[in-house]
Amino acid sequence: METKMENVQSDHQNWIYCFGEMLLVFLPALLFIKCTSSWVGEDLIRSYGVVWVANLLMLAMIWTSLKLRGQSWKEFGLTFNPVSLKQGLRAFGQSLVVFVFAVSCFILGAIIMANITGIPDSADFSRYDFLKDNLGGLLLSLLGVYFISSFAEEVIYRAFLINRIAEITQSFKYSKLIAVLLSSVFFGLIHYEWGAMGMVQTGFMGLAMGISYFVLKKRLWTLIIAHIYMDTLLFVQIYLASN
Repeated sequence: METKMENVQSDHQNWIYCFGEMLLVFLPALLFIKCTSSWVGEDLIRSYGVVWVANLLMLAMIWTSLKLRGQSWKEFGLTFNPVSLKQGLRAFGQSLVVFVFAVSCFILGAIIMANITGIPDSADFSRYDFLKDNLGGLLLSLLGVYFISSFAEEVIYRAFLINRIAEITQSFKYSKLIAVLLSSVFFGLIHYEWGAMGMVQTGFMGLAMGISYFVLKKRLWTLIIAHIYMDTLLFVQIYLASN
C-alpha cells in the first residue's frame, strides 16, 4: 500500500515537472511572437526573423531541460555521430517512405476539409513576390526554412513534445498514441495563419510524422530529412507560382 502511494506521488510530481518544462519551452517563445506581431505586420522577412528567434529560444530551453535532467539530445533520437554508407542509404530510403506517408496525410486532410467547408479560393502568393526571377532568394529562403521548419519543428513538436506528453500519460495504456495525437493537434494549431484547412492539413502531417517517430524507434534525422523534402517541394511550388 505504501509503495503504491509512493508511485502515485512520484507520477504526480513527474506530471508537474513535465508540464512546467513545456510551459518554460513554449511560453517565452509565444510571448515573444505576440510582442513583436505589430512590428512584423505583413513583412515576410521580419516574420521569418521572429520565428527564427522563437525557435532558437525553444531549442535553448529544451537543451537546458535536458541538461538539468542529466540527459543529452540522444534521449530524443538526435545524434551527431558519423554514419556508414549503409546507414546513410537506409536513412535515405526510410525518409522517402516517411515523406510519402506525410504528404499523403497532408492531402487527406485537404480532402476532408474540402468536403466539409468546400474548396477554398486560390492561395495568395503576393507575400512571396520577392522570389520572382530570384533563384538566389529561393535558395536562401530554403536554407532558412530548413532550420526554422525542417529541423526545429521536428525537434520541438515531435521529439520534445511527444516525449514529454508520453511521460505525463505513461500510466495510461495508450500513452504513446495519446502523445502523438495531442502533439499533432498542437502542431496543427501553430499553423493558424494557414486557415482552417491548413491547420487540419498540418495536423494530419504531424500525425504521420509522430507515428513514424515511434515506428522508426526515434530516428529523428530521418524525420528531419523527410521534412526537408516537403519544405523544398512547397517552396519550389511557391517560386514557380510567383513567376
